[in-house]
Amino acid sequence: MTENLAKTTFSPSRVWRGVIGGGAGLLVLTLDVLTKFIVKGTLAVTGQSVPVLPGVLSFRYVENVGAAFSMGEGFGTLFALLACAVTIGIAVYLRKAPEVSKLEVLGLGLMAGGAIGNAIDRVALGFVVDFIATDFIDFPVFNVADIGITVGVALAFIGFMFLSPAAKKGSE
Repeated sequence: MTENLAKTTFSPSRVWRGVIGGGAGLLVLTLDVLTKFIVKGTLAVTGQSVPVLPGVLSFRYVENVGAAFSMGEGFGTLFALLACAVTIGIAVYLRKAPEVSKLEVLGLGLMAGGAIGNAIDRVALGFVVDFIATDFIDFPVFNVADIGITVGVALAFIGFMFLSPAAKKGSE
């Protein structure tokens, strides 16, 4: 009984993995595309920076030709291909892994959605549209896809390291 409960709680079915992982990825991708569309139609046209929380957060249009922190300028196509490879790898892993945690599935879905969102920009525009700026610290401008990737990595890591039945078997 306890083994079945643990398996149900920590190792979701492949259908659950597809629905939740795919749904999380689709949500991040949709929000990313929608927000970038709005930003390109407003901030990109006016060139203005719009305070959201004065002194803390503002929206500002930036064309990022690199990757994280604008590093890797000129490798946009390579980054887009890498995003596709990572997304395919995530899908294969979620399909084939015998045991994963629910948190791991959610995190990997968020990562895939963010990777696809930024890859679309790189292929269609030659750069990634960034617009969320922190005003209280010197930090690169980012977007919804970046949030999905960052939160997704953290959740997938926690899910794999601490909640996954596969990780627990390895430590026994």
